[in-house]
Amino acid sequence: MKRFRLGDPATAGEPVEPELVSPFEVLEPERLETSLILCSPHSGRIYPARFLKLARLDAQALRQSEDAFVDDLLAQAVAAGAPLLRAHFPRAYLDANREPYELDPRMFEGKLPAFANTRSLRVAGGLGTIARVVGEAQDIYARRLPVEEAMRRIEGLYKPFHQTLRGLMRRASERFGMAVLIDCHSMPSWASATAKSERMGADMILGDRYGTSCHSAFVDVAEQHLRMLGYQVQRNKPYAGGFITEHYGSPGAGFHALQIEINRALYMDEETLAKKPTFAQVSMDLRDVVESLMRTAADMGGETLPLAAE
Repeated sequence: MKRFRLGDPATAGEPVEPELVSPFEVLEPERLETSLILCSPHSGRIYPARFLKLARLDAQALRQSEDAFVDDLLAQAVAAGAPLLRAHFPRAYLDANREPYELDPRMFEGKLPAFANTRSLRVAGGLGTIARVVGEAQDIYARRLPVEEAMRRIEGLYKPFHQTLRGLMRRASERFGMAVLIDCHSMPSWASATAKSERMGADMILGDRYGTSCHSAFVDVAEQHLRMLGYQVQRNKPYAGGFITEHYGSPGAGFHALQIEINRALYMDEETLAKKPTFAQVSMDLRDVVESLMRTAADMGGETLPLAAE
């Protein structure tokens, strides 16, 4: 895989040598065993120094938008035989789970390309491809950015990330007859609570775009296995799947995409961003779920099965 440098980083986690930093990487298993591909587009925690100079917030505040440690949670699943594409660039810097040009014109000096999507609900909420806010609607930048800055991030990070993801999907399809993308995210505990209850809501939310992004067998198996392990599981509400799930899921063509949202309170302290002692168990449970999905894919034998009736 071609590696791209972000420049001299400031890191919110452990020290990283700048020359070793790549904006994303593929963790390959020792032996490729499955058509499953794992993706963690929001767990990046390497903050470029240039970005921090542009931001009005410090790195700790910016980290509120991370799917913190989701890539680490999936390490055991990689050992089971599935590759993992993980971003090192932070979501606050560039969001790979958006359209490539989902941009807010109020953020930039200069004219955006005519093809930019400036009116999506995500842009209106400040969460476009280049986010305007993090956390509780805290503005990231003190002033407008040059349009060229947005184009540089999209050309240098977004497009290579998705080119790599497409390559992994194509490889799986050619080798196994199908590709099954598991797009992995985390959610704040308050986001999973229902309006009718003060207790913590779902532990995991499975998103398949309401039955359109993957075969129902994968969702059924994931839900059943998670429930067997003791987790509370919901489907599609409040997270049905973002751009990646929608864009890469085409079950009729043998390309399946399932989003998994993990409640952060299960494995980390949401205030200090420190891992809890339960982290290892959640990681092993996710490996179990991935292995069950691997068996499901193998049983399907690469055949393209019809979608369940809606």
